[in-house]
Amino acid sequence: MTASSADTPETPDATGATGSINTADLYDERGEELNSIALQFQSLGGISHFSGPARTIRCLEDNALVKSTLGTPGDGAVLVVDGAGSLRTALMGDMIAASAVANGWAGVVINGAIRDREVLADLPLGVKALGSNPRKSAKEGAGETDVELEIDGVKVRPGAMIWCDPDGILVER
Repeated sequence: MTASSADTPETPDATGATGSINTADLYDERGEELNSIALQFQSLGGISHFSGPARTIRCLEDNALVKSTLGTPGDGAVLVVDGAGSLRTALMGDMIAASAVANGWAGVVINGAIRDREVLADLPLGVKALGSNPRKSAKEGAGETDVELEIDGVKVRPGAMIWCDPDGILVER
């Protein structure tokens, strides 16, 4: 479930599902059960607080897997894309983000760049990325889906809960 930052924070239920929750409060409650990604991602979507089970993609400057994955039902999941920190090309833009909204994704975390940041800021989707670049990426389908990622020393495995807000990103160990 997604919520705006104006909503009242909620704590996770037994399944880990949350509404709008502050990562600082969650870390205070759960501490060592969580890892914090220290890399300074920008909050670029219209939803500032988002969470859900992680789905993962590893790709470099090729967004075909991102597009195809976000074109499928998200069921409130968060897509985590490890683009190796490359800012040379965008891995998601307005059309792919609109598809994510239409398909029920809670948000997207991209260790790389996005584009169309003004449009993304108006969409009801959580978006965290390192920055933006207007340049399109390749469309060859290179990469891997549903694999364990490591971003800034933090492991992100498919299905692990992830929580994002303006303070940062927490991942279930």
